[in-house]
Amino acid sequence: MISSRMPFASVVVPAVLIAIAILVPILHLSTGTLPTYAVSLFGKYLCYAMLALALDLVWGYCGILSLGHAAFFSLGGYAMGMYLMRQIGSRGVYGDPILPDFMVFLNWKELPWYWWGMDHAWFAFPMIVLVPGALALVFGWLAFRSRVTGVYLSIISQAMTFALLLAFFRNDMGMGGNNGLTDFKEILGFDTGADATRSALFSVTAITLALAYLLCVFVTRSRAGLVIVAIRDAESRARFCGYRVEHYKLFVWTISAMLAGIAGALYVPQVGIINPSEFGTGNSIEAVIWVALGGRGTLWGAIVGAVGVNFVKSWLTNNFPEWWLFALGLMFVLVTLFLPKGIAGLLRLGGIDAFNRKSAAAEAGEARS
Repeated sequence: MISSRMPFASVVVPAVLIAIAILVPILHLSTGTLPTYAVSLFGKYLCYAMLALALDLVWGYCGILSLGHAAFFSLGGYAMGMYLMRQIGSRGVYGDPILPDFMVFLNWKELPWYWWGMDHAWFAFPMIVLVPGALALVFGWLAFRSRVTGVYLSIISQAMTFALLLAFFRNDMGMGGNNGLTDFKEILGFDTGADATRSALFSVTAITLALAYLLCVFVTRSRAGLVIVAIRDAESRARFCGYRVEHYKLFVWTISAMLAGIAGALYVPQVGIINPSEFGTGNSIEAVIWVALGGRGTLWGAIVGAVGVNFVKSWLTNNFPEWWLFALGLMFVLVTLFLPKGIAGLLRLGGIDAFNRKSAAAEAGEARS
C-alpha cells in the first residue's frame, strides 16, 4: 500500500487537477474569459495526458514499450461514440429511430448485434473499459506467455493497431468507415454543444485524470509495483526469484489499456468525432514522445509531456503547419541526447527531490524522538 511518506508530486498533481476542474468552468461560464473552443482544446490535452499516463505505467515502470496504445484509446472512443450515436435517434438526417445515418445510407436493414445495448449508459460505459481490457488481456496473455519482449513486442503491438486501423476503415465493419462516428447530439440527456456541457466534460476529465494518477501511484508503490519495477530492471532475476513475471506484466498491461480506453471515451464528446485515423501508428509513437519528453517512470512527467507537446503542436499547426513534424522529430532527438530523463529529470535535480529529502528527514527525526 502507499506509505505515509508520499512523494511531493503525489499530492501536488491531483490538487492542481482538482483546482483546474473548478477554475476553468468558472472562467468559462461566469466570466467568459475562456472561450468554448479553448475549454474543449484543454480537455483534449488532458485526455492525451491520461493516455500518456497509461503508457508510462507499462513503459516507465515495467519496461514494456508499447507502440499500440492508440488501439486501446480508440476502442474506448468508439464505445463512447456508439453510445452517442444511439442517442441521436430520429433526429438524424434520415430520421431512423434505430439505425445511425451512415447505416441507412449504406442500406443496412438492421442494427448489428455488437450495437445492441449501446443506447443505454449502464451498458455502454462499462464497454469503455471492458473492450480495451479484453483485447489487452488476450494480446498480453499470448505475448507474455511466449516471452515476447523488447522490440519484438513493440512491433507486434504496432501491427495489432494497424490491423484494427484497416478493419475500422471498412464500411462493412459497421463503424462508419472512413468518416467514423460524428454529429453527436447529447450525452446523458445534455446537449453536447452547450457551454455548460463542455465545461462539465472538462471538469470530469480533469477529475478522472487525478483519480487515474492516484491509481497509478498506488499500483507503483504497492508490493506488486516493486515486483513490476524489478521486472523492468532485471526480468530474468525476478523470474529466478520465483515471481510469475507473466502475471505481473499482464496485470499492469491490462490496467494500462483500460486507462487508455477511458481517455479515449472522454476525448470523443469533446472533439465531436471518432474515426479510424485515431488508430494511426503515428499516434502511438507520439504518445511515446510525450512520455520520453516528460520523464519516463515518473507518472507526473508523462502528464507534463503530453500537455506541453500538444500545446506546442497546436501553436505550430496554426502558425507554421509545415514545420510541426520537423519540430516533433527535433524534440525527440534533443530529449534522447541531452535529456534522457526528460523534464522530470531536470526538476528532480532541483527542488522536488530536495523537498522529499527534507520531508523524509523530518519524519525520521520525529520517529527517533
